[in-house]
Amino acid sequence: MCQVAIDIPDAVMYDMHMTQEETRRFARRAVALGYYSQNGVSIGYCAQIAGMTEEDFITYLGENHISIFKYDDKAEFMEELNNA
Repeated sequence: MCQVAIDIPDAVMYDMHMTQEETRRFARRAVALGYYSQNGVSIGYCAQIAGMTEEDFITYLGENHISIFKYDDKAEFMEELNNA
């Protein structure tokens, strides 16, 4: 497992009314959202990065208007829907 450290000015945490733990949680979730939405990393790995269960991460994706369903075209979606 890789650890990454970033510096966040105290003034930002103060302005956002966030503790260090809240800031850490926010950063982990932001990175996980980015990996999932921009790079197609799996829900499982992104949930790990975010420090959440897969179910909670899926809910978090929905809260951020990110779908777990990814289809290249309507025909592919319809085929999948018919198989459900």
